[in-house]
Amino acid sequence: MTTSEDRPSEISQESFDKLKENLEKVEGLSKRFVEVMANKPGHNPGLDGPNQEVFAKAATSYLSEALQNPAKILEQQIEFWSKSVLNFAEAQKALLTGGVEEDDDEPADRRFSNPMWKSSPYFRFVKKQYMTTTRAIEVAVAAAEDIDVTQRRRLNYFAQQIVDLMSPTNFLATNPDALEKAVETEGESLIRGLENLVSDLEANDGELTVRLADESAFELGGNIATTPGEVVFRNRMMELIQYAPATETVHETPLILFPPWINKFYILDLKAQNSLIKWVTEQGYTLFVVSWVNPNRSLSDVGMADYVQDGFLTAIETVKEICGVKQVNAVGYCIAGTTLGLTLSLLKQRGDKSVKSATFFTALTDFSDQGEFTPFLQDDFIDAIEEEVNTQGVLRSFIMARTFSYLRSRDLIYSPAIRNYMMGETPPAFDLLYWNGDGANLPAKMAVEYLRGLCQRNEFTTTGIELMGHTLHVRDVTVPLMAITCETDHIAAWKDCYRGVQMMGSRSKTFVVSESGHIAGIVNPPSKDKYGHYTNADLKPDHEGWMKAAKYNKGSWWPRWEGWLKKRSGKQVPARIPGDSTHKSLGPAPGAYVKVSAKL
Repeated sequence: MTTSEDRPSEISQESFDKLKENLEKVEGLSKRFVEVMANKPGHNPGLDGPNQEVFAKAATSYLSEALQNPAKILEQQIEFWSKSVLNFAEAQKALLTGGVEEDDDEPADRRFSNPMWKSSPYFRFVKKQYMTTTRAIEVAVAAAEDIDVTQRRRLNYFAQQIVDLMSPTNFLATNPDALEKAVETEGESLIRGLENLVSDLEANDGELTVRLADESAFELGGNIATTPGEVVFRNRMMELIQYAPATETVHETPLILFPPWINKFYILDLKAQNSLIKWVTEQGYTLFVVSWVNPNRSLSDVGMADYVQDGFLTAIETVKEICGVKQVNAVGYCIAGTTLGLTLSLLKQRGDKSVKSATFFTALTDFSDQGEFTPFLQDDFIDAIEEEVNTQGVLRSFIMARTFSYLRSRDLIYSPAIRNYMMGETPPAFDLLYWNGDGANLPAKMAVEYLRGLCQRNEFTTTGIELMGHTLHVRDVTVPLMAITCETDHIAAWKDCYRGVQMMGSRSKTFVVSESGHIAGIVNPPSKDKYGHYTNADLKPDHEGWMKAAKYNKGSWWPRWEGWLKKRSGKQVPARIPGDSTHKSLGPAPGAYVKVSAKL
């Protein structure tokens, strides 16, 4: 039963006039909207969705099932119709009686946390009908037969995208939170929301990229990425940062960290409390970190070989020269971990022992199971990417960001869009989300080589991948290694990382599964005491067998890794000041490359 407290208060004439005044401001914003959309450069439409084959196959399967087993299809339709009529009847009854019946069987869904989804007959009907339709779509997709595993994954993914898009919370007329705020603010929230929308479009040349964080709240080198260090080398591919020592002595063997170039390195140095970079220096290591260039069209011909030669190999040789050593320890994160594997195979074939040990952070080397990226790694999408990069010279950052975001669309697209555009709120000052929105482009040649040779054809673990005059194979990774993976990682699933590590030729292999995901599982400082990790020295079973026998360890994996690294880092020597006589400082950390925008 609703009460007077449940119903919005009457709107005064003054408030109504103010509402009209605010809504008139829409005209000016509309002109800006039309202007930015008129000048939008656009992108290849093949990147916006799959070709029609996936839906055609599903439709054919559904029609075939209807012909062969009409009773089953009819049963599904009758269930949907019956439920829809019951939803309507319940809404009618609620309107007549002024109350609604409680439904304890409703699953928890934070999208529908506003009390009006339960107390208002209108909103309750909208919600229940959405849930009914969602269930009908799920049943229809599950009923599709005679389609292979890949097509089913794609069908499930795109069906879910349709379901998430059509949520009533995504539309003003069926979002009670947004409507209540519009009334409370006399329409001001809608004006602010439209201003946020137009500003985001203007900032991205008409492409809608929802801002996740308040960009004005952060400054690189100011309040994030503040660990002291110096840029000691620079070429067209990267800047090499040597961090200042935090101890009087350090281990003789330096450590060089290669971050992914899909994003920027300062995820590992957001703030002092969770900075892996700062923590490593405090453990007594000479730490070098590569900061990759943010490519523009002039680097369109840069390929995987350039990242290996001008990135990995050049950085390794530079670190050896500066520190006066013959070997380094290396870390590769995500795609840089994949490429570290390629580099180690190349060094093995050349008889070069420059790398003493390797650590892999959430790094895939075996791509036989494409996991959640299956929808995007089929020929229709990759063909569209090839056409796009041939035109643009790079794979633009917003395309990659959009792809990653749609894997978690409720959290990374629709929820922030509702907050920013319907509620008119300013995005939060959250450093992790700021980093997430500070993207990087990929060179055209490298993007295609990676997607075709590694992701699609999985050459590194099968036939071998041809690079720099060698056929590189995962079995040639023979240095002592530790692999850190993350339990809920949807980008580099731990079970897939495990399979690749099993194929490596190293006699000394340590495998760890951290709790949490691709970022939080890595940026997991001991001081937080938040996520634990799993260990098991036996790497012979499959991933299920490994996890079943694994030991759970409370707390961060960082100290465990440092204990492993210490044994491979040599004696203590006087702390090294960044650079030397031939590698003078080119500027303080975090350097210049990291501050370059992805916007062309």
